Amino acid sequence: MSLFKKFFGPSNPASEEDKESEFSKSFADNTTSIDEKFIYNFKKNGGKFLYCENSEEVIEQFENILEENDWFENEALCYEPALFGMLDDNKVNYDKPKNPKFLLASCENLIAEEGSILFSSKQIKQNKPNELPANIIILAQTSQILDAKSDGLSAIKKKYQTDYPTNITTIKYFEKAKEEDFTQYGSSAKNLYLLLLEDL
Repeated sequence: MSLFKKFFGPSNPASEEDKESEFSKSFADNTTSIDEKFIYNFKKNGGKFLYCENSEEVIEQFENILEENDWFENEALCYEPALFGMLDDNKVNYDKPKNPKFLLASCENLIAEEGSILFSSKQIKQNKPNELPANIIILAQTSQILDAKSDGLSAIKKKYQTDYPTNITTIKYFEKAKEEDFTQYGSSAKNLYLLLLEDL
């Protein structure tokens, strides 16, 4: 059974509390895997996590998100030709959108230590996070989870040896802070869905 199946299989309210205390205990013991650390921090930041075992589940979960938010036949921001088919299949326009309801993108990496998503110009061009739509749907794979931001930067250097991307940035806050927090100053919270495909 995969780690993600263990955490995101059938759930009931009682087991949620058990999972929370299990996470806290393993953090204290320093025995947390980077996968567990990412999941814990990402959810703590307010991200919505959807684990997918295969590409059919990715499509199904994507369509569930569109249905839940009534985004069918709307506009989306998307810069990656590999993802255009998902939008075409659901009649979502991405050609020079005037009022995009959401951004559909992949990412460079998932950063476990802060539960954040690492992007570059390959996914978001030169947009700053606050210039992106408030709603974001990210497609990523379990192999993209890295421990620290420095690991993510090293992975980008290795991946793009000639056509090096610019605008490398992270998005970390996925809901409005209940109280003003100086660490969030200048950042805008995003309603973010992560479709995470098991590829290990």
